[in-house]
Amino acid sequence: MMLTEKLEQLKAIFAEMEQALIAYSGGVDSALVAKIAYDVLGDRALAVTAVSPSLLPEELEDASLQAATIGIPHQIIETHEMENPNYTSNPVNRCYFCKSELHDTLKPLAQKLGYPYVVDGVNADDLHDYRPGIQAAKERGARSPLAEVGITKMEVRELSVQLGLSWWDKPAQPCLSSRFPYGEEITVAKLQRVGRAEIYLRKLGWQNLRVRSEGDTARIELPPEQIKSFVLNTDLQTIVSAFQEFGFMYVTLDLEGYSSGKLNRVLNQQSLSVKA
Repeated sequence: MMLTEKLEQLKAIFAEMEQALIAYSGGVDSALVAKIAYDVLGDRALAVTAVSPSLLPEELEDASLQAATIGIPHQIIETHEMENPNYTSNPVNRCYFCKSELHDTLKPLAQKLGYPYVVDGVNADDLHDYRPGIQAAKERGARSPLAEVGITKMEVRELSVQLGLSWWDKPAQPCLSSRFPYGEEITVAKLQRVGRAEIYLRKLGWQNLRVRSEGDTARIELPPEQIKSFVLNTDLQTIVSAFQEFGFMYVTLDLEGYSSGKLNRVLNQQSLSVKA
């Protein structure tokens, strides 16, 4: 199916909805959904961003600026997944409890405000990854128009360019809890130090990155092609000192480079062990 046809199908979905509340993180996926929803529904579309310790402050600022650029009404709410030990104990299905909290908050809000649908930014590629949060959203009746139409991540970026969205190439930015290996307890303090470390590196010009946290160790992940430049052109000791001020004891650089979902490899190993 041509991308233009998929775009028309997206528009038709929103036209049928008549009103929609968008679970809006400010990422490129949910921003595209918000843009199309607003183009079709105008003020009958509402973007809602959930704030918690797992969201970088700069991501909230970006979400607000992007919503203002689109023109869509934007509301900010708080979620309290950090109060749920099923979440903070960081099991392999941690994302299920995060999205449960999100949609258990959004659904009553939508009903109160008269929105019959809650919509998220899940795309077709997400359906092929380990995403337990998708199940939680479906159980609560949320819809995923991008996935319904079969729009991939690459097509999300292509459509964003076509629609004039300047953030079309924005790196993916999942919640900060994804920086910790499964089984390591998540605390507000740990989330804050990871967030401060990533913001620090971005201010130095390194945009597409992760700071993985394991115990007292920070592991910096950069695209493989940027590793040499990082080592040669960065004052490494200054970075180590900054990270130690944030609360880390050790700072390492991942020589393999950045890879989305790297911490999920342990799931494949566990699966192989069970089969053996």
